[in-house]
Amino acid sequence: MSPLQLITALMPLLSVFSLLVLLRLPARRAMPLSLVCTALLAFFVWQMPLLQLSAAIAEGLVIALTILWIVFGAILLLKVLQQTGAIDTIKQGFSRISTDKRVQLIIIAWLFGSFLEGAAGFGTPAAIAAPLLVALGFSPLAAVVLALIADSSAVSFGAVGTPVLVGLAQGVPGISATELQQVAVLAISIDIMVASVLPLIMCVLYCRFFSATPGWRAGFAMGPFALLSGLAFTLPAYGVAVLLGPEFPSVLGALIGLALVCTMARRGILLPAPSEPAAVSAVTSNQAVPGLLRAWLPYIIVALLLVLSRVPQLPFKAALQSVSVSWPDIFGSAISVSVMPLYLPGSLFIVTALIAMLLQNGSVRQLKTALQQSSTMLWPSFIALAAAVPMVRIFLHSDINNVGLAAMPLALAEQAAVHLSGVWLLIAPLVGALGSFIAGSATFSNLMFGSFQQAMAQDAALDGGLVLALQMLGANAGNMICVVNVVAAASVVGLNGREGEIIRYTLVPMLYYCLAASLVAWLLFL
Repeated sequence: MSPLQLITALMPLLSVFSLLVLLRLPARRAMPLSLVCTALLAFFVWQMPLLQLSAAIAEGLVIALTILWIVFGAILLLKVLQQTGAIDTIKQGFSRISTDKRVQLIIIAWLFGSFLEGAAGFGTPAAIAAPLLVALGFSPLAAVVLALIADSSAVSFGAVGTPVLVGLAQGVPGISATELQQVAVLAISIDIMVASVLPLIMCVLYCRFFSATPGWRAGFAMGPFALLSGLAFTLPAYGVAVLLGPEFPSVLGALIGLALVCTMARRGILLPAPSEPAAVSAVTSNQAVPGLLRAWLPYIIVALLLVLSRVPQLPFKAALQSVSVSWPDIFGSAISVSVMPLYLPGSLFIVTALIAMLLQNGSVRQLKTALQQSSTMLWPSFIALAAAVPMVRIFLHSDINNVGLAAMPLALAEQAAVHLSGVWLLIAPLVGALGSFIAGSATFSNLMFGSFQQAMAQDAALDGGLVLALQMLGANAGNMICVVNVVAAASVVGLNGREGEIIRYTLVPMLYYCLAASLVAWLLFL
């Protein structure tokens, strides 16, 4: 690979990091510029045929619309609950568990977010958890940053095990069901020691950078409670992975963790003195405020719908997926795209929002207001996603070219392999994170790099299962800085234009996750 070809392969990474993080341009400006740079270099240097390039961009636009649909549904559900007064009741309900924002952060972002990740995945947790945190008094920036950090460990078994059952199963040719199970158990075994620290990291970041009284001490004071909260998810998830396989560790682990942590919080077990009580405002709406159960019922309904629609043994998944809109062989290329509109989480959010209006006696005027507010908030993210996703698809589909090069991500990984095979335990999770950062999904990361990681393990005389486990964990970590997730979560809370600032906060926890996983693998599993 020539130096210019190397720059071309790196361009999606360099442009996003330079424009978003260093120059601090808003995503609606940075992502179109990144798309133009990537497309031009892909055409002139990587020599992608114009047909392939155009098809990749078209596919990206369709995928971007599906992401926008998910974001719109999440915003609409939040706005409906605000209009009916349910959010005020939820805020009051949390005061009965704990008025401490650090506790609320763990319950909402870490545990409820992990449940949503296990049920649906694909950006759903941050889109739901971030606005809930804002409703509880967190700043929008804090809500998005902390929700993205929390939405990491559960990704291993997100969307009912899709990163394993689809990502690794299809990304590693010839891997058996037994080997998949072993890799999954190995990944969660490492995660017990790595991801269990994340609730503490979240509390420390909140207290130092986002609290009304910034400082490190209040964050570290949550150490015992936060670490036990981390284990309350990872240990049950480990047990479920061993006994039941990769479909339900995140779902069941989060539910068990929620029961344990809420009980601990109510009884004050291991809790330090409150550092900053949550402000529970009085209800100002003229609308009668629904009871606590009715206020939470929409979230219970959407969680049930997500789980029921994702379990393959039930008939709902097949029924929803039977409605599909396809665009095969776009512009005559080998690239195809299909959308299952009823199966998208956004459709379930919208159905739940309409049910919530009925359950909470909402009016037509309130529904119109919620729709108008949701549409207004969605527009700024349209430009960013309509550029970011096509750029990603160019990157992934660059294997069709006139110079005989592999696709850009594999070409980069091969270059890393030439120079870094001796320290591959350190590099393996970073490759997984690269896949999620670009592709926007741990499943795609495992698909892209699974076979490559297995080959690298053989060349470096390493345990193939261990390297694949690190690939999984790195893909989790990359979820924190994934451009698509960042843009989507920011748009839900009206934080468009500050995507680079968000990534600057989540970059260090992402690196911790990757490096800690490598260290634990080297010390305990090599």
